[in-house]
Order: sequence, then structure tokens, then C-alpha cells
Amino acid sequence: MLLIKNATLVQFPSESDPAKIQEGVDILVDGSEIVKVESSIEIAAGMVVDKVIDAKGKLVMPGMVCSHNHFYSGLARGIMADIKPCPDFVSTLQNLWWKLDRALDQESLYYSGLICSLEAIKSGCTSVIDHHASPNFIEGSLSVLRDGFIKAGLRGMTCYETTDRNGGLRELERGVEENVNFANLIDSQKDQSYLVEAHIGAHAPFTVADAGLELMGQAVKQTGRGIHIHVAEDKYDVSHSRHMYGMEPLARLDKFGLLNHKSVIGHALFLEDGDIELLNQRDGFLVHNARSNMNNGVGYNHKLGQYRNLALGTDGIGADMFEELKMAFFKHRDAKGSMWPDSFLKFLNNGNQLLERNFDAQFGKIEPGYKADILIYDYTTPTPLVADNLPGHMAFGMNSSGVRTVIVDGKVVLENSEFPFDVSDIYAEAAKQGKRLWSAMDQLG
Repeated sequence: MLLIKNATLVQFPSESDPAKIQEGVDILVDGSEIVKVESSIEIAAGMVVDKVIDAKGKLVMPGMVCSHNHFYSGLARGIMADIKPCPDFVSTLQNLWWKLDRALDQESLYYSGLICSLEAIKSGCTSVIDHHASPNFIEGSLSVLRDGFIKAGLRGMTCYETTDRNGGLRELERGVEENVNFANLIDSQKDQSYLVEAHIGAHAPFTVADAGLELMGQAVKQTGRGIHIHVAEDKYDVSHSRHMYGMEPLARLDKFGLLNHKSVIGHALFLEDGDIELLNQRDGFLVHNARSNMNNGVGYNHKLGQYRNLALGTDGIGADMFEELKMAFFKHRDAKGSMWPDSFLKFLNNGNQLLERNFDAQFGKIEPGYKADILIYDYTTPTPLVADNLPGHMAFGMNSSGVRTVIVDGKVVLENSEFPFDVSDIYAEAAKQGKRLWSAMDQLG
């Protein structure tokens, strides 16, 4: 058992419950779950507590969830490959990201994913929902990413982004097969290590022909999973769907049975109201990625308030959700939006709903029966911190530098800002793999 003492307990707001801050709280963890949250927990006779953490003066809150990420991009930071000019979104895909993903192999992918997992934890994330691509290393790629999640101790989900952009129908088939095989692997090993779950992934509607969507629909039905896909990140995706298929993008996905309560739709900047209502009817999720949208210059989603389910992701720009919340809120205000920080803190917390729908467990609160995915945070403020102004502190004061200890599934994976194992060799090897990856990109022409 793990006992956290003297905590200032923080509960994030949700649609059903307000924020909460309570001082002098003890938290008892047994295995992977929280079993007691009381003002004073005494260690009774026969109770074996393996570790006690004194959280006096610190905040204890649910871990952050990054609801859309790309761990295959972990070695792109400061990239020095020969990248042609990228004047628009499609050329950015073609000249940078689709070149990088084709250059990945098993070794570079492992270190990319592992580094991303470590840095997510250090930023206060306890879970990341990943979306993967490596066209020249498809079979087994998701297991490699899973190894990195487990090595770091991070909870998450991953999938392969099915596409036909490189190899037509056979590439579509291989992408779906990798998703199905990975989901089956997860089902067969849940009793051993259930930190990682699966989606059925696809890149975007404009790079998946109907034959691929039909295969994906069969995979969703077969595995009981949901899809994870970019939609309408750029206007081209919408115009392509209308021109080639005479349908709006989400209506096209729904035609193949691909929208349900486990669906994760990334970006969706340019959907018509009818498509938004369709996603709401199917109880699916939109994941908003503000920094990525700004970086790619694709525009702003002015319809965030129309979505029933909305969470926050980074689209591969790290996993610092303190930073993402700030940027999402500031960009919203810059776009003359009317929502305040409390809405964006709810959006961040909504990532836990995605976990609940996929892991069949309770996430996102420090309460008995919930998974012990916990962040211990150091924050000194010159102004009062109370439940009503918690969102304001998140938007204008708190950042990931305050992350001290991270607990995932009841295990301490970061303590006093240090990992339980030496990471220097991992970073050194990642740097070598990064240079090798950039060289491989240049060789692709």
C-alpha cells in the first residue's frame, strides 16, 4: 500500500461536479486504486504500508490526460533534415511529417516513444492517447510503442493511422491488420500489464478510400474499440470529401459504422453543424489541439461550444497539458471567444472520460474506487487558492515546473522530479537515433 499524508486535495471541475480544494487530507492506495480519502488515516494493525509520502504544503490532484498526441514525432525537435518549403498544410504533411514517418524503423521508433513517455510524465501527465504512423515499419510498431509506455510507467492508448497514401489497398489492409492484432494482443495480456489500450486508427478521411473505411468498420465491430482519426484539420479534407464522395466527412465515416462513444476525432476545424450534431448523437469526442493548429496555420475552431464531448490534446507538440490549457484559452480569447478558464479546465479533465470508456475503470478524481493516477504538485501563490478560482490559477499561474511526484496505476513513476531509473543513457541514445532519422529522411529525397 501507498499512503500520501497531509495533502491539499484538488478536484478538477466536470459537467456534474464543481472544483474542490481541501486541506489536510490523507490518501491510501491499495494496488492500482485509491481506497481511502480521509482527514487522518491511521495505519492499523496488520495493514502493510510499503511507502509513505508526506505531501505537506503541496497540492495533490488527478494526473493530466493528453487526449491526442503523436509519439512518432519525438525525435523531430530541432530537426535538421532537408525540408522543402511548406507554404500550406498539405505541403507540410508531404515535405515534413510524411517524410519523417517513412524514415522511422523499429529502433528509432522505440526511442521516440520512450522519450515522449518520459517527458509526458515529467510534465504531469499520467495518460496519453497516441496516434501512430510508420509506413515502412507497420507490423509490430504498436507493440514497440507499448514497450515504451510500460518502461516509463505511463498509461495510454495507441493505434496505427491507416492510410493509402503510400501503397494503396495493401497499405490500408496492413494498417487495419496492425490495429486489430494490437487490440487482440491487449485482450490477451490484460492480466499481465494493463497500462495500454487500443483504438482503430486512421490518418484522415482524405487519405482513406472507402475500401479502407469498410475494413475499419469491420475492425471496430470485431474488437469493440473506437476510431482515432484526424478530420477537417484543413479545409482540403472537407472539400475532398464533398468532391470525391458527395458527403460531409463525419457522415462518410458514419456510413461505415465508425462513429460511437469511443471515437476520437482530432481537430475538426471546418465541420458543418450537421456533422457536429452527428458526432454529438453518436456520443463521440472532439479533441482540440490549439498549439498545433496555430503552428500549422490552419485556422481556429470557432464552434468548440457546440460539442457535447470535448477534450484537449497536443497533436505531437509534447505532452505539457499545463501549457496546452493556457494556449487553448488564450487563443480562444484572441479569437473573441466567450469561454473562460473554467471551461478549458473541464475540457482538460474530460480526457478522463475517454479513459473510462476504454479501460472500464474510474479516472479523474481523488476518491475511493478511482484509479490511482495522481500528481503531487508544488505551487506557491501570493493570492488565495480556492475552488472557485482554481481555473484562473491554472491559466495564469501554474505550469509544469511545479510537478514533483507522479503516480500511475498506484506506482510511483516520478518522485521529487526524479525517475526511479537513470535516463541519461536513454537520452544519449535518443540523440543518436534522432541524427540517424534525419539522415534517413534526406535519403528519401
